[in-house]
Amino acid sequence: MEAHLNHCPSCAEEALRLRDAVGLLHTEHSLDLDPMLRSRVLAGCLGRRPARIPVPDWAGAYDAEAARLDALLIDMGEAEWRTPVRLKWFDGRRPTGRDTTVAGVIGHLMVVDGIVAASLGLPDPLGADAPGSPLARTEAYWHHEPGAAYGSGPPGAVRELWREQGHALVRTVSFAGRGVADRDVPYGEFALPVRDAFLDRAFACWVHAVDIAEAIDYPYEPPASAHLKAMIDLCARLLPETLAARRRAGLAAPPRRLVEAGTPGRTLHLQVEGTGGGDWYIPLDSPAATASPEEAVATIALDQEAFYLLASGHVPPQEAAAGLSGDTEAIRDVLFATASLSRL
Repeated sequence: MEAHLNHCPSCAEEALRLRDAVGLLHTEHSLDLDPMLRSRVLAGCLGRRPARIPVPDWAGAYDAEAARLDALLIDMGEAEWRTPVRLKWFDGRRPTGRDTTVAGVIGHLMVVDGIVAASLGLPDPLGADAPGSPLARTEAYWHHEPGAAYGSGPPGAVRELWREQGHALVRTVSFAGRGVADRDVPYGEFALPVRDAFLDRAFACWVHAVDIAEAIDYPYEPPASAHLKAMIDLCARLLPETLAARRRAGLAAPPRRLVEAGTPGRTLHLQVEGTGGGDWYIPLDSPAATASPEEAVATIALDQEAFYLLASGHVPPQEAAAGLSGDTEAIRDVLFATASLSRL
């Protein structure tokens, strides 16, 4: 068509008229699909014909976020795969970061997803002798240590490896049934049950999709509200133990009032505003205490974007855009604990 228009004045003139007409038929808007579209289409399909082997609800966020990230990557050229990307996180004391490329980000996701894969009996992309922590695994991949499994060809080749591994993860837990959800996934210094590991990997897909989108100057929407709420809920559930670990390391104030396990203790009210938000109550002095609204001594209120930036380590805790009231020491400790959830 383009070749013909270059040599046919009458058709070229008509094409210009039609182009102007088409421009009047709609207002300018983003070409990005609504993040809820995939969920609505799948719900409609499954309503007509339920899946024989359904994907567990707790794996749905990972399935969706990996697919959204893949849609961002699918049309990238080789030059875009080499685009510099700055990965940022909070190391427990201060903001830190590493420079890599779009291909390096996907390789990082692949080898950390490999922790979950190995726990499910699937091949580990780094081989049998791979290190255990996400940081050590990523460093091994980036530095091409012996035993690492790399794709050959252009930098974008890692996308196929990552997506095939992701599909294998979802297939495996779908066929495994209920028993697999509570199996522990070792992350080095800590462990998560499989159901929470899938939410963790969904959050990582979202965080790094935004990192990539910012690097290539492309818009990227938040996850569907149900998936976003599940990811925020995971962060809130991890806060009591994270706060306790920071206290053991001398990075948080000592407990004010110890109580017996299972009884109400001092509590912080975490309020996240937005379609994926809600209210969470965090025990302050011990993970074994029960959080209670009646025992709340402080409140932190953030919108969901501010929570994302804080929990992903993209803003220092002291700069988080939050509404604060109550015990300032408790507020500081929880803000720093939330930022400490982030990692490479």
